[in-house]
Amino acid sequence: MVGIVLISHSGRLVDGLRELLTELSKGVVAVETAGGTAGGGLGTSEELILGAIARADHGDGVLLLADIGSSVLTALTILDDLDRADLRLADAPLVEGGVAAVVTASIGAPLSAVVASAEESRSAGKLP
Repeated sequence: MVGIVLISHSGRLVDGLRELLTELSKGVVAVETAGGTAGGGLGTSEELILGAIARADHGDGVLLLADIGSSVLTALTILDDLDRADLRLADAPLVEGGVAAVVTASIGAPLSAVVASAEESRSAGKLP
């Protein structure tokens, strides 16, 4: 099953989102977080992201979802350094993309479908 890594400048933000996504997937999908710095402050940590990738990786690929700025840049640097086809960063909003990705991953979809689902959430309206 595809794993998901939530990357943010705030550990509290991704911890709350992880709680929601874990509930939505009934705990079937590995959802890991890399929020803030190793010291618990606001920021981005390559070390935390690499650890979250390792924990989320169960052999079917890992989707990264990042919030803004250096979170995205750090994720892109990691993708470039690792050069793995089974590791992707979605161009998607963190919350809506996470919901779409976890639902798709929970039915056993491949990484390409999980990425597509997350990215399609960019255009999903909230109002009728």
